[in-house]
Amino acid sequence: MHAFSRWMALAALVSGAAAHADQNDLQITRLGRPNEVQTTCDPEQQQTCATGNSRFQAFARAFAAGISSTNLMPPETVGHAGFNVNMELAVVSLPSSIELPTEGTQPSTVLVPSFHVRKGLPFSIELGGRVGWVEKSRMVATTGELKWAANEGFTYLPDIGARLHVTRLMGVRDFGLTSAGLDLGIGKQFPLGGMITLTPYGGLDFNWVGADTDTLDFNPNRPYNDSLDGDSLGALQDTDVYKRVKLSDNMTQRIYGGARFIGGVLQLGAEISFSRLGSVRLDPRPDNEASTTETRALPTVVTFSTSLGLDF
Repeated sequence: MHAFSRWMALAALVSGAAAHADQNDLQITRLGRPNEVQTTCDPEQQQTCATGNSRFQAFARAFAAGISSTNLMPPETVGHAGFNVNMELAVVSLPSSIELPTEGTQPSTVLVPSFHVRKGLPFSIELGGRVGWVEKSRMVATTGELKWAANEGFTYLPDIGARLHVTRLMGVRDFGLTSAGLDLGIGKQFPLGGMITLTPYGGLDFNWVGADTDTLDFNPNRPYNDSLDGDSLGALQDTDVYKRVKLSDNMTQRIYGGARFIGGVLQLGAEISFSRLGSVRLDPRPDNEASTTETRALPTVVTFSTSLGLDF
């Protein structure tokens, strides 16, 4: 019996640790109900203030930019027999004007360390994969990519390439976020002597963002008896779902530039990028027939990234 009690205590400890939310974990319901106007809005301007749906769309675009705004490679491939492994770190500057529903105080910057692998294939094609972790959270961003160098290795011509990439956020309950993009890059490798090269590069990345939620409970702390009230549908009376953010309707643009240094098999890289989030629609209040639909421009997400790896 004593042994059984110890096992029960251990199980309770493990389950309690699993339920613990870190500072940057997301609690999507903090954005407010889908059709609810933010409480900090000027009463005289409430007819054009952002609803929960608008804040959800703005958050989805900003967070997608944060987890997918790292390239850290020029347009040239590693070669059909080449292989590259990198440890990367992205410092993402998140604008304070976009509400992020984090468990703790909204951070101004977030670190995203990643592990990145690339493998060359014939015909100037390259496959890659990246796994990144959002600091102080249980969230992981996984990326798959396919790159093709239309022109590379010529003495007097720059390298030109295109990259398709898809990023999916994992580790968030009742919330799905996907970013898919087409990246067009240009760069040029310059030999510095022996096996040492420097490659400056830049490009434009078009990203499409999709996000959705399951049915969310906006009153999780209701008394137990209220959840049994059949007349008010009990627990269902305070549930709702955000309007889906469609990939086809939510495009962002990222401009980036960087440089890669290779000495032997050692590789170092640095990059800065600016993600333009566009604008979101401010839905009219459902209880105000005179309200109009307007749009609000969103700020830019700035990301600085570095890498350290091996190039074979």
